[in-house]
Amino acid sequence: MSQSAFDDDPDKEPPLDPAAERLQRKLKRLLAVSSLVMVLGFIAVFAAIVYRVTSNDAQADLDAIAATVAIEAGAEVADVEIADGRVIVLLRKENGTSLVYIDPATGRETGRTEFVAR
Repeated sequence: MSQSAFDDDPDKEPPLDPAAERLQRKLKRLLAVSSLVMVLGFIAVFAAIVYRVTSNDAQADLDAIAATVAIEAGAEVADVEIADGRVIVLLRKENGTSLVYIDPATGRETGRTEFVAR
């Protein structure tokens, strides 16, 4: 009569053998390490997003663009693109079409490509 009625609880699991306990400890360590790696990955991704959103590079690029650009009289701007550090403007004139390459910092024309009919 040394055992009480509480020891016969049907929900109580029997103790594990030593091999199963070692395996359970290994799985818990593996779960902890993989969870830590995942959390560090999320922190790195969010840090990169915050850095890109709050960096001042976008403002520096806007400061380097000229406020005004002179085009020839009677020309109509059809398209504007920024590529390779310069502004490329497609101009339509009454006697043809041309691409004008402009330095974004100064607003000066650096080159021109005329389209002529054959």
